[in-house]
Amino acid sequence: MEIRQLRTLIAVADHRTFAEAAEAIGLTQSAVSQQLRALEDELQTSLFDRTTRPTTLNVQGRTLLESARNIVGACEDVTRTISGEQPAGILYLGAMGTTLFTDLPRALAALRERHPRLQVRVTSGRSEDLAFAVSVGRLDAAVVAGPLEIPPHLKWYPYFEEPLMAIAPKGSQAQSDRELLEAHPYIRFSRNVALAHIVSTSLWERGIAVNQEMEIESLQSITLMVSHGLGASVVPRRAIAGALEDKLKILPFGEPPLHRFLGLVDRASNPKPHLVKALYRELWQLSGSPDIA
Repeated sequence: MEIRQLRTLIAVADHRTFAEAAEAIGLTQSAVSQQLRALEDELQTSLFDRTTRPTTLNVQGRTLLESARNIVGACEDVTRTISGEQPAGILYLGAMGTTLFTDLPRALAALRERHPRLQVRVTSGRSEDLAFAVSVGRLDAAVVAGPLEIPPHLKWYPYFEEPLMAIAPKGSQAQSDRELLEAHPYIRFSRNVALAHIVSTSLWERGIAVNQEMEIESLQSITLMVSHGLGASVVPRRAIAGALEDKLKILPFGEPPLHRFLGLVDRASNPKPHLVKALYRELWQLSGSPDIA
């Protein structure tokens, strides 16, 4: 078994087709096929389901893939340590929506400037879905919001804590989050998101009766709706930064005030820990939260 064969296996898994994998690693498609056939012959087992189009890894292939990522990652770490090279490679990163217009773009730009040989491929989604994608190896890491239930084989690196805020149109006379939320139609964040469950639980525990009129998946859309006088809601503080802030009545939510955490999640067996650490370092520095190290 050779490292180049394992690299080829990883490329096929990441790029889905032999043709795309061949282009990504600078080989011909026939060379990719030959390497993988040789690997299967050596292991005396099939690694692919060739009845599907495109060809996909079977159970044995997926099992080998995890080990291949670890082996190749360890070899790259040794090479970098000896040569003193900067982080390099491809980091497959998930990102929840609100991070895409706050610190993450700046962190990625800083990361590219510091480490020009590092590539980051970003996929957006819900925190829960992204954490699952990391868990099964489809992503190397993800920027998500907590608290989340993190299984033992995942690691959680929080870098920022932000308060939850009750918001209403600017002219609201409410003096507490209870008054504010009960005085206006309630705009709820999508119920299949962890944040919505946290808010709903707090409302129920405190006996706050809201009149729900809308359920929206985007925090930015909720904030815009509220700024136009269409209701009240509860959102993270960063969702109301910028021009809309002057159009809102903003009060802390919760007794005591509730917060959420932003952080990076990756696998304990992640073969690219140096890439994740490089990104985490940029996010932590930009967050201005030295208490969460």
